[in-house]
This record gives sequence, structure tokens and C-alpha cells, in this order.
Amino acid sequence: MRPKPPPNYLAGYPVALTEQVQRLIEQDLLADMLLRKYPLAHAVRTDKALYDYVLELKGAYLRNAGQLSKVAFDSKLHVIRNALGTHTSISRVQGAKLKTKREIRVAMVFKEMPPEFLRMIVVHELAHIKEREHDKAFYQLCRHMAPDYHQLEFDLRAYLIYLEATGLPLWAAATADAI
Repeated sequence: MRPKPPPNYLAGYPVALTEQVQRLIEQDLLADMLLRKYPLAHAVRTDKALYDYVLELKGAYLRNAGQLSKVAFDSKLHVIRNALGTHTSISRVQGAKLKTKREIRVAMVFKEMPPEFLRMIVVHELAHIKEREHDKAFYQLCRHMAPDYHQLEFDLRAYLIYLEATGLPLWAAATADAI
């Protein structure tokens, strides 16, 4: 079985922009640029802390949305599903009632990233509670919860390309230094 080619995280962006990111990586400038813009990693390290973080955002923006039964970091997510986060809803019949369980899973790579990137992926997954498709309403909801959503998504994608090209996480050392 042939290995899958790496995902093109900047597919859909203008070619000039993707080439600029590639040049910044080749010139060893992207890491410094990202570290200046996002100097520290977040402090959310456990599934419980992630659950509390997600509930806080949900409470601020989606109070009337259904309850979340589970929120967790998932070490297999990025590798298996080529996804950075997932939102699932499972409906079950319990007696005469229909119960729905909602879960959000966040790729383990987000454990060592800046708080802005964690917020971006959580906002993305929370928006799926209200909007299933990646359409205009979905992105409007994302921007409502994180006004700089699109810039954060682009910066995250650029970082993922850097990480894949170099294998050097930027915030792992910053996290260790902060502790």
C-alpha cells in the first residue's frame, strides 16, 4: 500500500500566497514570523480542561444549542481521518425518548499550539452544532465567535505545512519554558 500524499493545507488559496508560504519556510523565516505573532502556547493540557474551555465558549455564543456529552483531545484524529477536529451527533432511542449525544474531538497537535489556534478549531467544531455544512452561514457563525477566524485558519494551515516540512513543533519548547 502506497502512503497517502501529505494534505495540501492551502488548497483553494491563491497560488501566489501558497508560494509565499513555501518561500518563507525555505528561507527559514516562517517560524520566526509565527512565533512573533503567537508567542506562547495555551495552558489547556487535559481533556477536562478542554471540556471546560469548550463549554465556556459554547455558553458565551451558543447557549441554546444542545449539550455536549464529551470533549477530548484525540491522538488518532489527524493521522486516520486527515481532520483536525470532529463534531459528532449520535441519536439513540431510550424508552419513549430520543436522546442525542454530541461529541467534539480535537487533534492532539493542538495541545502544543497558541491559544488562538485552539480557539479557532473549537469555534469551527462548535459552529457545526448549528450549521452542518461549510457554507456562508457556517463561516458567519465562526466569525461571530472569532472575528479573526479566517486569518487564524490561514496561519494555522501555514504552520501545519511548516510542521510537516520540518518536523519541528514551534510551541513545544515554549510550553516547557513557561512551566
